[in-house]
Amino acid sequence: MASSEIATPVNVRAALQSGLVIPAHPLALTPRRDMDEQHQRALTRYYVASGAGGMAVGVHTTGFPIHDAKIGLYRPVLELAAETATASLEAHGRPFVRVAGLIGDTAQAQREAQIALALGYHCGLLSLGAWRDATDDAILAHCRRVAETIPLFGFYLQPAVGGRRLEYRFWREFAEIANVVAIKVAPFDRYATLDVVRALADAGRDDIALYTGNDDAIIPDLLTDIPVQSGGRAYTRHFVGGLLGQWAVWTSRAVEMLQEIRAWRDSGAESIPRTWLTRGAALTMANAVVFDAANNYTGCLPGILEVLRRQGLVRGTWTFDTHEQLSPGQAEMLARLPALYPDLVDDAFVAANIDEWLR
Repeated sequence: MASSEIATPVNVRAALQSGLVIPAHPLALTPRRDMDEQHQRALTRYYVASGAGGMAVGVHTTGFPIHDAKIGLYRPVLELAAETATASLEAHGRPFVRVAGLIGDTAQAQREAQIALALGYHCGLLSLGAWRDATDDAILAHCRRVAETIPLFGFYLQPAVGGRRLEYRFWREFAEIANVVAIKVAPFDRYATLDVVRALADAGRDDIALYTGNDDAIIPDLLTDIPVQSGGRAYTRHFVGGLLGQWAVWTSRAVEMLQEIRAWRDSGAESIPRTWLTRGAALTMANAVVFDAANNYTGCLPGILEVLRRQGLVRGTWTFDTHEQLSPGQAEMLARLPALYPDLVDDAFVAANIDEWLR
């Protein structure tokens, strides 16, 4: 399918600034570890029907092995998601931001960016996992080169799952790249998170949208007004939305939550309802089970897939890494989450629509 048929006209910077729920799209596999096209389409339809404002495909939650030329699934996975989203959106008529995961050295990331653009993706989430031992200057040069090909969605990934520490200076210079449209801030570290916000303010880049990737602090990030200064002006910045693996599950509830927070902001209320702090703690506790935080996130992807499997959206928890499995006791803990946190789950919504999504 030609890119003109897939791409929906979107002012990507304006759409991202408005604040969106962007789930990190998992990959549904068969027991033979081939792509399960039926369930992969069902996942995309689920995200659109949930009211998500976009999707991120080819990212960590999808599985980085699809970027391997020997597996050969990067283009097919991105293409299937784009085609399915376009068809599903025909009845909705709303912007839907497609984010493509980009990895590897500069040549690979640029090749992937060109594929993504041809398939109608609007920006690239640039993973720096291949640059863990590089200097900041080398990484910045890489980012500038890739930004010449596609608008960048910056990504601060926590070291526990392949990222590295990136200091204030890095983000201050990164903010000088004109074609940066947003940053996913996911170091799982409050000091590091605030470094990014301060760097954007010091660079005068209020046009770069802040998206939380801190799965351990989703609601606190969305609620907090962060004091900053720029050009002698004191003001606040806040996270407008999230691009999250956690939002790959219970997505309709995530959309409702962000809408409620935006309504609270629009109301001008100065105090935060205490119930939001309680919900934030509940979401972090649930995420600890889904992401397998107790075992250094080794069961993260299987945990996401197990939630979806229990809803019928995927057939199993298989990933390309045969050693990547649920940790002992994780499945039992996941089974208890709907009873423990009923306000977080959307099992009824999925049950009412899944037959249509699997058609």
